Amino acid sequence: MLRAILLFFSRQRGLRRFMETSRFAKPLTRRFVAGETLAEELAVARQLDASGYLVSLDHLGENVSTEAEARASAAAIHQALDQLGNLPATVSIKLTQFGLDLSDEICLRNVEPLVRKALDLGTRVEIDMESTEYTTRTLVILEQLHQRHGSVRAVIQAYLHRSEADIRRLNALGVPVRLCKGAYREPAELALQDAAAVDARYLQLAKLLLDEGHYPALATHDERMIAVARGYPQEKFEYQMLYGVRRELQAQLIREGYRLRLYVPYGDAWYPYFMRRLAERPANLWFVLRSMVGN
Repeated sequence: MLRAILLFFSRQRGLRRFMETSRFAKPLTRRFVAGETLAEELAVARQLDASGYLVSLDHLGENVSTEAEARASAAAIHQALDQLGNLPATVSIKLTQFGLDLSDEICLRNVEPLVRKALDLGTRVEIDMESTEYTTRTLVILEQLHQRHGSVRAVIQAYLHRSEADIRRLNALGVPVRLCKGAYREPAELALQDAAAVDARYLQLAKLLLDEGHYPALATHDERMIAVARGYPQEKFEYQMLYGVRRELQAQLIREGYRLRLYVPYGDAWYPYFMRRLAERPANLWFVLRSMVGN
């Protein structure tokens, strides 16, 4: 019930505009969002790097409706790549932020130069997966980019019925994969609905990636899912988690010598992302409420 309420509020545009322009909101978001500017993002990323974490930079935003907005999103990622310096970070993007709703051609035109630049810098672009409306088109564009340049990683959502076939194809092509459980509400004909079934499928697909994949990333905060990789050589994969979520577990994995990449968002379009983090795990909401009382 709480999750449904939070997700409902995440979709209210008027409330979103109010929150994203309110000076009172910033203290609430610090746990999960590095800041509104690239400078704030890079400062957090460098602190994490000094503590042994890997980082993926995420400029928040999705579903742009004009070519100008898509070009602006691309310019923001160009700027981030330009300022990485010696920071060993990747960048994470959603293709709808670069014009996928307008056309595949516009999207590819905006994203391909970013992949070329990432290749030159010795890093990669992590192409996030969105709802099933975009799954096939996202993978087609990603495969084109991989064939031309490399330096991309796919994201596959374990709860989709198609995901095993997608992973086997990506493994055969040599595309690195990040595996997550899946965050969008999808119908039963497309995705598993039962949490226990999703967990079982995640474990199955994680083992497939660990056995046959190319430097896979396991994106999870669930210790049962984390355990599936124990016993595999630590240099052959990485874990991925969200900035600010289960910090104690994150620190434990670093102490144990595992590679852990934190997904660190920034930008002024933070409200939907923030609300989804609260909806995913009630403990996140209680942390924010305690912070408010403390302040």
